[in-house]
Amino acid sequence: MARINTNVSSIVAQANLRRSSNELDLRLQRLSTGLRINRGKDDPAGMIISERITTDLAGIEQGIKNGDRAASVIATTEAALTEVADLLNTIKALMVEAANTGANSPAERDANQLQIDSAIQSITRISNTASFGGLKLLNGNLDYVTSGIAASAITKAQIFSASFIDNQAVEVEVDTVASAQTAGLFLNGLWGAGAPYGNGALQSTTTIRVEGSRGVQELTFTSGATYSDIVAAVNSRTALTGVTAELLTNGAASGLVFRSEKYGSNEFVSVDRVGGPSDEDDDGWQLYKIADNAQWIDDSGGFNWASRITAGDLVEATRDTGQDVRALVNGTLATGRGLTVSVNGTSLSLELDLHEDLATQPNATPTVFNITEGGSLFQLGPQISALQQVSIGVGSVAAEKLGGTLAGGSVFFLSSLMKGQANSIEENIRNGDFTSASDILDNAIEEVSKLRGRLGAFERNVLETNSRSLQAAFENLTASQSQIRDADFALETSRLTRAQILQQSGMTILGLANQQSQSVLQLLG
Repeated sequence: MARINTNVSSIVAQANLRRSSNELDLRLQRLSTGLRINRGKDDPAGMIISERITTDLAGIEQGIKNGDRAASVIATTEAALTEVADLLNTIKALMVEAANTGANSPAERDANQLQIDSAIQSITRISNTASFGGLKLLNGNLDYVTSGIAASAITKAQIFSASFIDNQAVEVEVDTVASAQTAGLFLNGLWGAGAPYGNGALQSTTTIRVEGSRGVQELTFTSGATYSDIVAAVNSRTALTGVTAELLTNGAASGLVFRSEKYGSNEFVSVDRVGGPSDEDDDGWQLYKIADNAQWIDDSGGFNWASRITAGDLVEATRDTGQDVRALVNGTLATGRGLTVSVNGTSLSLELDLHEDLATQPNATPTVFNITEGGSLFQLGPQISALQQVSIGVGSVAAEKLGGTLAGGSVFFLSSLMKGQANSIEENIRNGDFTSASDILDNAIEEVSKLRGRLGAFERNVLETNSRSLQAAFENLTASQSQIRDADFALETSRLTRAQILQQSGMTILGLANQQSQSVLQLLG
């Protein structure tokens, strides 16, 4: 056909040339950017998933950085605690040396006291100065804030972690379900009506071996010694044995009880008679303990031995072990140790030292307090979610907060070891008893050790594992994104060559198509 108004061949060639030019532009773009997807039209579905992965990668990358920053904070905190621990060990050595009064002069003990005072002041200084980027670490700034704690119910509260998900405060309810008990052995004071012995006095010379968690002592009493004499002798050795004694309510005739100084399954009382009559019928000497599952005996109205023995509440024994408190904390059965209960959960982790009034009365009204704020919150995951956040509390290690120990109805801290205070070297020597000071110091060492352990476990089991997990996710997601979005250079270069050939041939064909219309001039002669 010989038409000149419409060159169909040229139109076809132009269309194909346009397509080959677009193909060439696409290949050049992909090769120049290294990406298979540069615009949404390149792969709509691929673009959507790629952008989502990009968002995930940004969160994961920041999560890894957050974990590294948290590890640095923990490492800095633990380094400061290491110095505190060294100072506490120094104080321990100085106290042990000061107790050696037979070989140390007063001047040496004064020098030791000066060193102890200096070490305690240094501990407080470390507490106030340890920081990371302006963030105070050991002055209580990272501790939790509580309100409503009744001193008659809880003597000390340590909050390790608490989650404030959808709450401005965390309410904590503590309900005692089984009482804490000291170990106890009861000694009859009047064995049977008309018996020729008893009435609160020994009928023969007696030596008893008293043993507790602190040690063992033997005490000898002559015939006719009263139970009051036994009580006084046992209590004078409490620092050596960990055992106390007291008359029952109605006095010596009712008998006496040997008790461990402290509560809990780690405490025990053992009283053995050394020599003398071995049978109770000889002079009425017989020890009893509370039978398993029996209620703690209330002797306020007099101690009815016969009925208690008949009922099975009392069984013969020469040794008894204390009992740990059992309590529910927000409905969860807490771990008990003496008067202390602890809970370690994902939303709440704490340790509470209960007052005797609450720990020994299962029927007592539950106590309630609130955790209102505080703690150190670490965002460790790629999403801002409570499930990807971890909080931890770091209490103050100042001397006025460290080593709290209940003694004589009062709580003493490490600062009480300084000169002029209740547990200084001078006061310990005057009283002839370093027990309270030693307990305070041991508690302070234990608190710092536990805190270091918790921080170490947090760094190892939370931060490091989280970092490895996020790094693995980052690697896999990066590989997935590369597979979806990155250009395959081998494929693209081959397609580029094809597009170049098609473009060159298209240009040639278009030229031929344009020349084809000129052939009609031959028809005009």
